[in-house]
Amino acid sequence: MNSHVSEQVQKLINNVEEVIFGKREVVKLCVAGLLARGHLLIEDIPGIGKTTLAQGLARSIDSSFNRIQFTSDMLPSDILGVSVLNPRTNEFEFRAGPIFASILLADEINRTPPKSQSALLEAMSEAHVTVDGATHALPRPFMVLATQNPIEYEGTYTLPESQLDRFMLRIEIGYPPELDELHIMRRRDPVAALEQLKPALSAQEVIELQNEAGQVRVEDSVARYMLDLVLATRTSELVQLGASPRGSVALYEACQARAMVEGRHYVTPDDVKMMAEPVLAHRLIVKTRGNTPIAGARERSRAIQEVIKRVPIPV
Repeated sequence: MNSHVSEQVQKLINNVEEVIFGKREVVKLCVAGLLARGHLLIEDIPGIGKTTLAQGLARSIDSSFNRIQFTSDMLPSDILGVSVLNPRTNEFEFRAGPIFASILLADEINRTPPKSQSALLEAMSEAHVTVDGATHALPRPFMVLATQNPIEYEGTYTLPESQLDRFMLRIEIGYPPELDELHIMRRRDPVAALEQLKPALSAQEVIELQNEAGQVRVEDSVARYMLDLVLATRTSELVQLGASPRGSVALYEACQARAMVEGRHYVTPDDVKMMAEPVLAHRLIVKTRGNTPIAGARERSRAIQEVIKRVPIPV
């Protein structure tokens, strides 16, 4: 990997850190997801900076950006668009919905019913949408950044497993360190900081970096280690349903992007261990989920950590 590529990646990370303080590892995960052409589910308690992180990443790329505030009365056409009759030509014309953007912020995605959530499935899998039998391509790059609050129940809908499986990474932000929280207190206006944030990379540069990430070398032993971890989720006593082959592919691509974020042109077992939980945990159905989404997330995390301990690291 040449120095120019590494400089571009670090420039993007540093730019996002202009609005998110003390969370460099979280920012690295987000950038890795972008470079791997994946989608991110950012799940944490209110007020922790989920929307700010998503907006900061979106604004750091000189590409189109739309935000959808999901609500209980939202329809699929509110996301995808609708065909409207033109009285002059007497023909239907397609009016694109907010999903036609390079970066889509799906804010509080669990506040809309599964029917509306499913409108994102085709877009997230194939980078195009079908409306009234016509297929419309989405911009490149294309990324969905979704946020949800795991502790609120009223007016929310649990994401189906098929929807969760479309997200390459599930990320928690957590509380900031004390000094960084003091900085956040003194900043006063996060909206102004976001508005002043300038793009670090163009859309074309992001596409080139994504292509570069796909060339990061993965030794056979490391690839086998990834597969062994995935296979172990299917035989774990803690897991009812393990990760699918889509999970295997996601782990492979996410590890390539992680190595690139670290400035390397090859993947190490440590990259695999680092990416295993954010890539695989949300894809599992564990035998005991607990009574709350937070308890369920902890059970899935525990299952992944047990798998990591059990599978031998390649020498």
